[in-house]
Formats: sequence, C-alpha cells, structure tokens
Amino acid sequence: MSGLVDGFGRVHRDLRISLTDHCNLRCTYCMPAEGVPWLPRNTLLSATELMRIVEIAVAEGVTEVRLTGGEPLLRPDVVDIIAAIHSIENPPEISITTNGIMLPRLADRLAEAGLARVNISLDTLDRARFKELTRRDRLGDVLDGIDAAKAAGMTPVKINSVLMRGINDHEAPALLRWAMENDLELRFIEQMPLDAGHTWSREGMVTAAEILETLRTEHELEPIAGRGAAPAERFLVDGGPHTVGIIASVTMPFCGACDRLRLTADGQLRSCLFSSTESDLREPLRSGASDEEVAAILHRCLAGKLAGHGINEPGFLQPPRPMSAIGG
Repeated sequence: MSGLVDGFGRVHRDLRISLTDHCNLRCTYCMPAEGVPWLPRNTLLSATELMRIVEIAVAEGVTEVRLTGGEPLLRPDVVDIIAAIHSIENPPEISITTNGIMLPRLADRLAEAGLARVNISLDTLDRARFKELTRRDRLGDVLDGIDAAKAAGMTPVKINSVLMRGINDHEAPALLRWAMENDLELRFIEQMPLDAGHTWSREGMVTAAEILETLRTEHELEPIAGRGAAPAERFLVDGGPHTVGIIASVTMPFCGACDRLRLTADGQLRSCLFSSTESDLREPLRSGASDEEVAAILHRCLAGKLAGHGINEPGFLQPPRPMSAIGG
C-alpha cells in the first residue's frame, strides 16, 4: 500500500500544521490568565521550512492541510503561506482553525490566497460569559469574523464549541438554534485533557451522550452515515437541511479511522494529539536533509503510531505540551 500508512493500515491524508503557539485569548480550559512560556523564536519553522515539509507530505499522499495554533492568524505571513501551499502542484485543500477575531480584516485576503474553509471556535453567545471564559471581551469581534468568512465564500463555516459543566452546558440548544438561523455548521467537542494547567477532569467534562440528550429535548436528530475519517459524527436536525456534529474524542474515540499527522510550530511531528513522543523535522531540515530523508522521518513517525490515544486506559498520562503548543 502506498502513501503514509501506519502499522494498522490507516492511510494518513490530513496534515495539521501549527503556525504559532501564541494566542490573543486566554481560554480557561486551554491556558492560564498569564499565558504559558512561548516557544523560543529561533525554534519556530520559517515559511520556507514549512513549505518544504508540505511539498514532501503532499508528494507522499497528503490531500488536506489544516493550519492551527495557538491562533494561526497571529502569524504575520499567514496569507503568504496559504498562497504558497495553494500554488504547489496538486495542491491540498487548505483549511484553518481560528478564534475568528482577525477574520474581519483578513478573510478576503485569505480566500483569495486559496483558503477553502474555516473552523471558528465559539463556546458561548453570552458576552459576559465569553469574557469570563476567554478573559477577553471580544465576542463582537468573533461574530464579525464569522460574517466576514461567510461573505468571503468560505462556506460552510464550521463552529467548534466546547461545553463545560455548570458554565455553558445549558447553552447547547441556543447555540444550535443560532447556528441554523445563520447557516453555520455547529460541532460540539468533548473537552479533552490538553490544558496547560492539567486541571481537566472526567467529572467536569460534558459527554457526547449528555449533549445529544439535551439537544433531543428540542430537535429530532438522525445520524448521517458515511463518516469516514472525519472526527465529527453528524446528525440531520429535524429532517434537514441543517446538521450538527459531535466530536466525542473521550467517550467514543474514533482512533481506528484516524488519518491525521500533526506538525508543531517548532517543527516536531506528532502522530497523535496525545502522543508522548515526537519526531524532530526542524534540525534535519536545517542540517541539509534530502527530501527522501525527510519523507523517511514521516514514515518512521507513523510506524510508531499506537492503535489509540489511550485516554480511557488506567495508565494514561496527559501530554506535557498543552493544546496551544501542539496545534489542533
């Protein structure tokens, strides 16, 4: 079997690249109010180094590149990077996960450069609660960013929401109503143990089953077949056309269909969000490694990929890097 295949026969076509570990929000489930120690600037991959990896990965079978962070739109050359990816032979589909704050001034340029889709993180529609959760009063900017993405043609715009017990879990029906009214594709994500403070608890996590139970008090939800490698299980709402997705990474893992590789902003390749090991690409690139040698590192990384993330195993340990330093 050709392509980027691991020891379990999973073919990897999705490369997720963190452009920066910096963020302009301080979400309580991601990092402390004072932030976290940022990666040293000289360790971050340059645009040229990023492009070299993308070109090699595409030659090995990658068909989608997702840009993440931190907040990827904080990277000054983000538009140039997207344009460069879009210009390569047989370009992959390019998407981005963002908090949306910078989209009002960047959406048109991003779309023109070749960005196809955006996923925007938004956990509440209440301004005071947004400020409490993110430690920033920027809800209006996020909503404007959503409108800008729609106007730029990057549809369907997907909204990622994390529900937290006793904080915003009661907002699930309101979020779905709002998403349908605005032709947005909403996905609820179980909170994962990837926070910088390691304060995650299974008891505090709102499960997929609970989310579905709450939504079904107001809507009929019909499962949509053909999920493939997508992380979200999608449901038709009230017969359609609108849908809602549930990403149940903890209670209903989908590791068996995983097709994702992750590259951190400092050039470390990870076969899983929760991996305890990384494969260094930065130093080989800077030491003159050939394309064949870089491709071999991709294949070796996947050869060591485990069958699953192990969150539900007794010996599970949260990875030392938080989500902001790994990239989603």
